[in-house]
This record gives sequence, structure tokens and C-alpha cells, in this order.
Amino acid sequence: MISVESAIRDAIAPAISAQNLFLEALHVATAGKHRIIRILVDGEKPLSLDEVTAITKPISEILDSVTELGERPFTLEVSSPGVDFPLTLPRHWRKNQGRLVAFTANGEEKISGRITESTDSAVTIEQKKGGAREFALKDITNANIEIEFK
Repeated sequence: MISVESAIRDAIAPAISAQNLFLEALHVATAGKHRIIRILVDGEKPLSLDEVTAITKPISEILDSVTELGERPFTLEVSSPGVDFPLTLPRHWRKNQGRLVAFTANGEEKISGRITESTDSAVTIEQKKGGAREFALKDITNANIEIEFK
């Protein structure tokens, strides 16, 4: 038997990719007789509120036909990842080029600096002290954007 999350993921994936977006996260929570479906979508560039609104309608219509949801009512929440969403994929690094980031390299070294370049396998960080350094993405954990106040 297919899980509810898998059924939802399979059903909404084509609509999301048709808008040139990515499904970042999907979470289904049960609250009594009610479900809350939280979906995070993202693009190559930051999404506008209009873009999130535009994808919400087709997702909602698709969910109405997902039989695994049954007759239980649900609340749908669609949003884009915030700055606290971890950088885990090459496209996350590309999208955030020019921003400050903090992460752990090689399991122990704490790194903080500005993303100056990224590829599918590595990222270059300009550190305040030490200049530019390249890190393999496979060696990076706990990467998050740092909020800047100007």
C-alpha cells in the first residue's frame, strides 16, 4: 500500500515541474480528524508571492482527487523555503550566490563567508580572514544562509 505522502508526491510532482519549480519538502500531519499538508516549492530564483499562489491552485485541485487522502478534511499550506532552509543541493548554492553562509566542512571545521562561485560538485567561499577557498559539496554539512543587516 502506498503511503499518503508518496501518493501526494507522485500526484503533484508533474504540476510543480510544469511550472519549472522543485518540490523541496512535503509533510503531512494529522490533528484529530483533520490533516495539514505542508508543501515547500522552490525555483532557480527566489519565488514571488504570485508564483506561490499560482502553483497552490493546481496543487489543491490535484489533492482533491488523491484517493489515499480519503474523506478526511485537510488544510493545504504551500510556501517557499525560508533562509533557515539548509543548503543541500547544488542548485541551492547557485541560487544563493553572493550571500553569506555558515557551514561545517569535513565534519569539524566551522566556515563562514560569502558564496562567490558554485558548480555541481564544489563551492567557493570568500572568507573575511583567509580569502577564497573551495569546498567539495560532499564535505559540507549544516549549511545555512546567514541573515545580513545593512
